Amino acid sequence: MDLASQGKLLVTGADGFIGHALCARLAALRIAHVAAVRRVLVRDAKSRPFVALGDFAAADWAEALSGVSAVVHLAGRAHVMREPKTDAVTPYVVANVHVTRRLAEAAALAGVRRIVFASTVKVYGERTAPGRLFRADDPAAPLDAYAQSKAEAEKVLHEICRARGMEAVCLRLPLTYGAGVKGNFLALLEAVAAERRLPLAGIANRRTLLYVGNAVSAIEAALAVPALAGQTLPIADTESVSTSELIDRLACALGVSARTFRVPPVILRAGAAMLGRAAAVDRLLDSLEVDATRFREMATWSPPYSLEQGLAATAAWWRLRHAL
Repeated sequence: MDLASQGKLLVTGADGFIGHALCARLAALRIAHVAAVRRVLVRDAKSRPFVALGDFAAADWAEALSGVSAVVHLAGRAHVMREPKTDAVTPYVVANVHVTRRLAEAAALAGVRRIVFASTVKVYGERTAPGRLFRADDPAAPLDAYAQSKAEAEKVLHEICRARGMEAVCLRLPLTYGAGVKGNFLALLEAVAAERRLPLAGIANRRTLLYVGNAVSAIEAALAVPALAGQTLPIADTESVSTSELIDRLACALGVSARTFRVPPVILRAGAAMLGRAAAVDRLLDSLEVDATRFREMATWSPPYSLEQGLAATAAWWRLRHAL
């Protein structure tokens, strides 16, 4: 796929996990792009050519969009595990819905051709039944404020793009990992690397993952493939794993022993509920699988990295990080 022919790009959230990897790829390909962030940290001021726009909800997008033909919208409020109960919805609506609306309207005025939006598989729901994967045409059933805001942002983006003659491509991403990963995946990585005893042997769930290198490759396809215009599709690695398998394979990539032992899931859930950690444990025990066949077929695309390669790269990053 020839990204160079797509013209100048704008990437929002360029300092985030996926944004950083995407901009590195664009720089390596010498593709003109604007790396938009809210603010530039001191450590990044000289090494990365970011454009600071302040609060995205109030930003003037006109200058950043000048000469841009396509946008990759990665910025947003990510899922927070322990969200405060008071007014938990509003920050997600502002960051994920209002910002998307204002950016799309500004992009239309600037003559942008296509907007690629990073959404989440949580729009489908929180869990899947054994053997029943979420598919592209399954109805949305978001359960928390984060997923609800992403579903609304998809709707807003498609409406504006249809009305203003632009093309929208919404990509629903599962748990994404790789160099620079944070959150729950990093916590699990740290625990495995430290050879902590984990009560997660024999977990028979299935989880879909996405290596960041595959995410970047899929975004390239979403920018370039005409057939994807107007689509909302899940993307994923080709292989799903159980939590127990993931721990074993992380340990192998790190060169350590996986120290797991069996505890009945009902006991794990009960203990987590007592400690206020039910949601975190649910994510380790429940299944959440998506079928990304439609994206692969429509884009004539396949993930360039296997799970083994992705975990090896993640482990190499972790070792380098801890060697410094």
